Amino acid sequence: MMPRLSLLFLFAAAMIPFALGTVWPEAGQAGILICLGVFLLALVDLVITPSLLAVEVHRDVKEVLSVGTPNSVKLWFTNRGSVPLKVHVHDEPPSPCHYSDLPFDIELMPNKHQYSIYHVVPLHRGKNRFRRVFLQMSSRLKLWTIYDERDIHQEVRIYPDIKAVHGVELLARRNRLAETGIKLSRLRGRGTEFDRLREYRRGDEFRSIDWKATSRHQELVSREYVVEKNQNIILLIDCGRSMCNEAEGVTHFDRALNAAILLSYVALRQGDTVSLMACSNKVERWVPVVRGAGSIQKLIRQVYDLEPIYEASDYQMMSEQLQLRYRKRSLVVVLTHALDEVHLSHLGSALRRMRWPHLVLSAFLKNVPLQDRMNSIPETDREAFQIAAAADIVSTQTSQIAALQKSGLLVLDTLPENLSVNLISRYLDIKARQLL
Repeated sequence: MMPRLSLLFLFAAAMIPFALGTVWPEAGQAGILICLGVFLLALVDLVITPSLLAVEVHRDVKEVLSVGTPNSVKLWFTNRGSVPLKVHVHDEPPSPCHYSDLPFDIELMPNKHQYSIYHVVPLHRGKNRFRRVFLQMSSRLKLWTIYDERDIHQEVRIYPDIKAVHGVELLARRNRLAETGIKLSRLRGRGTEFDRLREYRRGDEFRSIDWKATSRHQELVSREYVVEKNQNIILLIDCGRSMCNEAEGVTHFDRALNAAILLSYVALRQGDTVSLMACSNKVERWVPVVRGAGSIQKLIRQVYDLEPIYEASDYQMMSEQLQLRYRKRSLVVVLTHALDEVHLSHLGSALRRMRWPHLVLSAFLKNVPLQDRMNSIPETDREAFQIAAAADIVSTQTSQIAALQKSGLLVLDTLPENLSVNLISRYLDIKARQLL
């Protein structure tokens, strides 16, 4: 507990007669009585104030939270006392994080279960925990502030943005994936694997008409084909220092990991198999082949605690490990960020070595501050020089990326926030064009 300003003002007022006691002795005696009265009033206030020990607190939170997205946390309260209590509440969520609707005030009625919800946005993946819940209220006469805390430690695992996976799954079930920005128009009807017979529609190719079924039903019937299944997707994620760069508070590595998980879910749902390798100057994590849409949780559990390190990536080692671990032709998706033209040159050499026997799609995350600087308007000579330097760097990297495309590599150069959508759209386009 702690005295409030009102109690301190009362004691300060009681000191005034002591000051007058130097010229009026009776005032000093009155001051003693007044101070004693204030002290007794403060004690009475403590006695008549209900205890916070009568409040039971329970935290309701999922064991798995998503990084970078709001996650709801519910605090339950039960007032076992006989009088209402107005309590100020604060929680100790995982750190680092952002939170909203916290702290809050709640009026707890006697013998009732009540709850309040706040939202937490974790900023770091891996294992973490909620810790203490802090309670605070004013005494009956407003002379004291009463404090209490509850050690309600709860372990949580902070995963990549699995809510995005759930959102894609929900839209996929409703055949509304296009709402996410994913291009699906070329996915169905361009493959060679027979799917079903259906009525003829204007625009269908004449060679897709099934004449036997047409004669049997006395109306035009078309054969519909889908893209092939059971193809192999290998995700190579760069864990080196270049992926430690941030855009809007989220590291490039987190963007890449979220995109890899979303792409894995779509690929598994299409019937393909997925494996993942994360490399820096060594292999940080290798996830063997998984198949089936239900395997996405298994994949997430194995990569949720991955972190980039401040070491230069060894792309030659990455290429060698790929050849050793997987020789069957696959779609290899490389997620990386090139710092400069020298870095991109070394990376390009390794990507070219991966081409046999694989189909390589390299997704480059653009340097957002560099792009913004290049597109800004100079106000001084110094800024004009900086903008010209930024434009020269971007131009050189663009030329090198174009050279990679000419050498037979598939390249995706995208802003970090658009990586997931563009990567999935490119994967579906590759499937529809039967490039694999």
